[in-house]
Amino acid sequence: MERKLFTALQGEEATALNDMLSKQGFRRSQNVLYRPSCTECAACMSARIRVADFAPTRSQRRVLKRNAHLRRRATSPWATEDQFDLFRRYLDARHADGGMADMDMFEFAAMVEETPVRSRLIEYTDTIRGDGLPVAACLTDILDDGLSMVYSFFEPELERHSPGSFLILDHIAVARELGLPYVYLGYWVPGSPKMGYKANFAALEIFRDGSWRDIGDPHDHDAALHPLSTAPIAEQVARITLPNGARVLR
Repeated sequence: MERKLFTALQGEEATALNDMLSKQGFRRSQNVLYRPSCTECAACMSARIRVADFAPTRSQRRVLKRNAHLRRRATSPWATEDQFDLFRRYLDARHADGGMADMDMFEFAAMVEETPVRSRLIEYTDTIRGDGLPVAACLTDILDDGLSMVYSFFEPELERHSPGSFLILDHIAVARELGLPYVYLGYWVPGSPKMGYKANFAALEIFRDGSWRDIGDPHDHDAALHPLSTAPIAEQVARITLPNGARVLR
């Protein structure tokens, strides 16, 4: 059964809470921070890249070359119709049966704009096409120790150019420019075809059993799919640290 730990993200401590809990495997969705806590497996593991130790593979260098005509443009988290049209094309092509498949413009605007922390909507335009319209985008939070890629989407026709990998590579470049040590990628699941590409990045860490560790051989984490792999919910909650060293009260 799917289950999550979550907390509201609001008030003066929102930024500090987002920073702290992101380091403990939580992710932001609008005004909520959450972390999977399923009863029968621990497969959803937060992943991040150590920027200083990252070096692109030959394949990733080709990805950068194939997408060299894309230009980055960081904007405020304010939804536009062009972004929504791109988002809809992406969902219809890749996630037509997913939980976000029926999102309308108002729900998209809420996803982008309802943020109590420092966020940006990073657009990518095609200099060859030259029309200034976004062909890829990523909603990104700026943490005290890195960039968190909240949600990314792109033109389906660009899939052969590996735009998902390009967005990660470009965020690594931005983090390096800003002196930030990590890029948070969201969740990685052993054996998941849609998330498998994340394991191709060097210096990748996953959050498992309360700490960050090198991913190593991805197949070594298949045990996380076992029903007995997950810690009791009370133990998971007891491990959570809040800003100023506070602990969760139970």
